[in-house]
Amino acid sequence: MAVERIYLDWNATAPLMVAAREAMLEALAMPGNPSSVHAEGRAARAVVEKARREVAGLVGAEPAHVTFTASATEAANHVLSPAYRMGKSRVSLGRLYVSAIEHPAVRAGGRFAADKVTELPVTPSGILDLEALAAHLAAHDAADGLPLVAVMLVNNETGIIQPIQAISAIVKKFGGLLVVDAVQAAGRIPLSIADLGADFLMFSAHKLGGPKGVGALVARGETLMPEPLVRGGGQEKGHRAGTENLAAIAGFGAAAREMASDLDERNGRLTALRDRAEEAMLSAAPDAVIYGRSEARVGNTSLFHLPGLKAETGQIAFDLEGLALSAGAACSSGKVGASHVLTAMGEDAATGALRLSIGPATTESDIDRFVAAFAKIAARRKPTGQAA
Repeated sequence: MAVERIYLDWNATAPLMVAAREAMLEALAMPGNPSSVHAEGRAARAVVEKARREVAGLVGAEPAHVTFTASATEAANHVLSPAYRMGKSRVSLGRLYVSAIEHPAVRAGGRFAADKVTELPVTPSGILDLEALAAHLAAHDAADGLPLVAVMLVNNETGIIQPIQAISAIVKKFGGLLVVDAVQAAGRIPLSIADLGADFLMFSAHKLGGPKGVGALVARGETLMPEPLVRGGGQEKGHRAGTENLAAIAGFGAAAREMASDLDERNGRLTALRDRAEEAMLSAAPDAVIYGRSEARVGNTSLFHLPGLKAETGQIAFDLEGLALSAGAACSSGKVGASHVLTAMGEDAATGALRLSIGPATTESDIDRFVAAFAKIAARRKPTGQAA
């Protein structure tokens, strides 16, 4: 008899929620192009604008400030640019500053030349080193253009929440712009682009329970925007050319609407499940390491290491038990290696770590299955120093 599968990898991608699927099916049946002026086109445009309002509502933004993209990676490549416009005037950004624990899409530097990207250190607890940030910005050569700082709000591996408001205060003190990767934060903690002090936020629908292949760049205002990455037609107010992916955008909006409701109650339940799993892990294997426990984290994420067990070996072992976990982040196709996040935190990342990430559909019985599998795998590992 086949083992019933349990999905515990929501940070990699969330299962498509019913409301998103229904919205997509309705949109797929619509023949019109959102840019057409006839009735069919206007109906399609209404779907896009409804989704725009729903995505904006998730982050306390104005709908007009939401630009749909094909992914958060595209949004990163769009906004991480040395060339901006304020109306008809050009604005130059001289250097990009990114934290050492950013997603590869941000660490790649977008449209900045490699020698114009500075990596900022984090503390051993996984928080951006604010003193280092201030020192780098104080030394920034304003003659080259404004500084641009990119920081993720919630780390995709550890779940640690960065002090974005404090980071924003430093960035603004030195006249810079702040881009926040909010991919793992959306739908998990309350978000307001104004309260965060961010100039731009980036999102991805499939992390919320929407479809893969659609994301968004949300701006604080309309005055200052990066030069377009995708050029052609005038879609998305000229910020992103190409006929809008109507069905995906509709699904994105529906997922954003659903995740904006009952957020505190849902996060409380997931935190309780996560904490239950961690207590059981430490009981079964007192030498297990759980990263970020001393810091504020989102309630659905736990990154852990079992001494004597390689992450890839552990991932396969859990998979054979019917449990889907990640060996760190799932940002490279099938690639399992040392975590750059743990390396930046000063941890020994050679054997990697495993990530448990849960979502609204996760149940107590799912956690019980995970705990039983964890205890089984922990009991049969090799002694510390003899990694399997």
